[in-house]
Amino acid sequence: MADFVDRVVLHIAAGNGGHGCASVHREKFKPLGGPDGANGGRGGDVVLEVDANTSSLLDYHRRPHRKAGNGKPGAGALKNGANGQDVVLTVPNGTVVKTKSGQVLADLVGEGTRYIAAEGGHGGLGNAALSSAKRKAPGFALLGEPGDELDVVLELKTVADVALVGFPSAGKSSLIAALSAAKPKIADYPFTTLIPNLGVVSAGEQTFTVADVPGLIEGASEGKGLGLEFLRHIERSSTLAHVLDCATLEPGRDPISDFDIIERELAAYDQLFEGDETIALGDRPRIVVLNKIDVPDGKDLAEIVRPEFEERGLRVFEVSAAAHMGLKELTFAMAEMVTAYRASQPVQEPTRIVLRPAPAGGAEYEVKRVGDNEYLVTGTKPIRWVRQTDFQNEEAVGYLADRLNRLGIEDGLRKAGARDGATVMIGSLDESVVFDWRPEISSSGELYQGPRGTDQRLMDW
Repeated sequence: MADFVDRVVLHIAAGNGGHGCASVHREKFKPLGGPDGANGGRGGDVVLEVDANTSSLLDYHRRPHRKAGNGKPGAGALKNGANGQDVVLTVPNGTVVKTKSGQVLADLVGEGTRYIAAEGGHGGLGNAALSSAKRKAPGFALLGEPGDELDVVLELKTVADVALVGFPSAGKSSLIAALSAAKPKIADYPFTTLIPNLGVVSAGEQTFTVADVPGLIEGASEGKGLGLEFLRHIERSSTLAHVLDCATLEPGRDPISDFDIIERELAAYDQLFEGDETIALGDRPRIVVLNKIDVPDGKDLAEIVRPEFEERGLRVFEVSAAAHMGLKELTFAMAEMVTAYRASQPVQEPTRIVLRPAPAGGAEYEVKRVGDNEYLVTGTKPIRWVRQTDFQNEEAVGYLADRLNRLGIEDGLRKAGARDGATVMIGSLDESVVFDWRPEISSSGELYQGPRGTDQRLMDW
């Protein structure tokens, strides 16, 4: 069973709003004491929150379906329904929230950062809230709105200052264990490390984090070995440290060829996300760590290849993670590079949430002709109002007709060429409420020929 998951598809559903209540206050000698139906409660939200004690998305891999509580319906005597309970899902620091198509919704960095991934539906208004001077006793209430229901992709990108990259068994796990208090699994076989390990390193007064990224091989950007699964964990790092094995026994391997292969894979990963400046691994500063110099042949090979790397303008450090040789110089060099990067960055708030609201100032509705005397009405308000309407109540249907008319939809239908008896759909072609349009005809929900939504019995009340 996997114990680390860094990408999941989460199926979330916010709570539905509770229905409003249609009620009339009654007491002795006053059978019609006025409307007293209360509002329904709001549906619960599904909230993602960064928690330092959460390191994996494993729980959501096992249980990918999450739903918030529904709002309770309103009641008579002006008793509002209770709100639905929110569901707070804790995620690791560095979690990116995306749609299934790849659009970034939120980038969650910083302890306590919260993002409402699915918003609960509004509770329906009771008839007490719907009453007015012209509509003294509405015989209907509004339905609660459904909550958001969607699929989101959660991707974990490790938040580390320095990323250790290199072939399997190059000594990255041993190095992070020697530099920090991290205790990764260490063995001498390929792909020992299957999860990114994170360690906190101190150099003088400077403290920074180092990530041991699982080993890469040639063709990783094409899906070989561990493939792209862990390349994303390098994206947030300001510095890349190439850990090169100077004591490998594999034929055809040497530090220079290993370095060139890893660089090609990083460049190929950049091309997959060309134009995204937040990735651009090719622009990150690099250092070369020649590991295993405690082995005699390793020390000799490190001295041979060092001039080649220095000619390329790279800083080179000869170390032995096993014997703790050369670690002090390496640690302070990493701290220097991290400090320089931090100083070059603008001051940012810990919360990094990407919001893409709908453009403001647009039309409240749109009427489109979709067939012979058939029209589709779209827009946030008309769709929301339709969802709030109890179509079993004729007075509620009349109230909806009034609202749509005040919004200007009848005029919009006339301008679009609609004729008497036109089929009008409100919503989408796949899911909509269908009406037969009768211009300026009164609603059958009227009582005693009074205005829509009024009760003639209470005109003198």
